[in-house]
Amino acid sequence: MDATARRRELRQSLAERRRALSPPERMTAAQGLRRSLEQLPEYLADNRVAGYWASDGELPLNLVIPPLAARGQQFLLPVVSPGKRLRFARWQSGEAVQPNRYGIPEPVAPGELLEPFQLDLVFLPLLGFDRRGQRLGTGGGYYDRSFAFLKKQVRPTEPLLVGIAYAFQELPRIEAEAWDVALDFIATDRELIDCHASASGPGTGENP
Repeated sequence: MDATARRRELRQSLAERRRALSPPERMTAAQGLRRSLEQLPEYLADNRVAGYWASDGELPLNLVIPPLAARGQQFLLPVVSPGKRLRFARWQSGEAVQPNRYGIPEPVAPGELLEPFQLDLVFLPLLGFDRRGQRLGTGGGYYDRSFAFLKKQVRPTEPLLVGIAYAFQELPRIEAEAWDVALDFIATDRELIDCHASASGPGTGENP
């Protein structure tokens, strides 16, 4: 089996396991995620915080978003834009949304759309991750294209990229493709992982 077929099979099995979670399991995971993110200073202070509308079994942000508004921070949702890229629109709980071409809700008639480089902190959905910050997405490449500019910068920088995942989505190692943009942190229902520390630490399988 070639690498592309392996990735496709892996995506399918992880997506199926994610969809199989019960509502109580999702709620428990959402509580754990909030506790993990509370260890990240940027979550408590950054002004422009982008996330996602959970779909297809993704770990929900429903307990992560309300504290942002209480602290005066802005929350933004991605909007699919030309060139298979993402821009971001401010959104508050209760405001209208409508499904995009993939059936994922987006803000209705968004006002100003922000470019990725204008964000401070971004929560990214994923199907699989490793502790070095490599992310297995759905294969559309929207996030990698949108945040490709970060590959030319010394990381971590703004925006800080934080992958959101259930702990069971961790993989031993994901081989990076040339276009992949690595994550700075992973927040799961069990822990907050500093990918920069993991990438340089022992036991990663890296050559000295």
